[in-house]
Amino acid sequence: MLILAATPIGTVADASGRLAAALAGADVVAAEDTRRFRRLAGDLGVEVTARVVSYFEGNEVQRTVELMDELRAGRTVVLVTDAGMPSVSDPGYRIVAAAVAEDLPLTAIPGPSAVLTALAVSGLPVDRFCFEGFPPRKAGERARTFASLAADPRTLVFFESPHRTAATLESMAEAFGADRRAAVCRELTKTHEEVVRGPLSELAAWAGDGERVRGEITIVVSGAEPQEPADLAEADLAALVEETTAEGLSRKDAIADVARRTGISRKVVYAAAHAPKESS
Repeated sequence: MLILAATPIGTVADASGRLAAALAGADVVAAEDTRRFRRLAGDLGVEVTARVVSYFEGNEVQRTVELMDELRAGRTVVLVTDAGMPSVSDPGYRIVAAAVAEDLPLTAIPGPSAVLTALAVSGLPVDRFCFEGFPPRKAGERARTFASLAADPRTLVFFESPHRTAATLESMAEAFGADRRAAVCRELTKTHEEVVRGPLSELAAWAGDGERVRGEITIVVSGAEPQEPADLAEADLAALVEETTAEGLSRKDAIADVARRTGISRKVVYAAAHAPKESS
């Protein structure tokens, strides 16, 4: 059996009894960082008799082949990443997909989640949300990603590295609006846990203040307020599509973006964008 085992995102005391039992009874433990895993096992007082192998982005493809052989042989493989649930912005998807394709048994041991913890303490709506993982590193790609999400009514959750947090918040303020409510959650469940809430413009200024942002970062952004469909003529819609395309989006994405921003159906925007232009 393949067991996806969630590990603490900070405080070791959050580890479950099932996690300790699974580690103690495993035949193979695949760990994103074997040194961190050994430290976790020691903190939990677990004597690991399993074969411990590394499983990270650089060797995930090849290691999946090896671990699949272990599963076919009837051995129990426990997969752990540095924090949280494997495969959620962490290694794991490839072996899960491979095991499902061969109908091999697999399960998960639930545990701490930075996504859900950040949502719970953010003070923002949690009835509908979307996890977007890490934003693109390049400024242009990041801006286009946020532009495509600007009209999404769901609460949005992102991971980010400390040294890119200020730039990301600035980009969010430009795309979502300076007054959009958000929360920056830092070092969740750890000694120096901090949650800073406020408009994106204020959070961007806070993050850009010297060495303020450190540790593991989760950003939660409120969804867009519902808007009444705009009353725009076909020519105006076509012009908006052209302007958005000039900003770097593909025509397809530009049509979708204009539809989201105006509240007008994508079908209507598409028709306007492809309507024959009147000759002068």
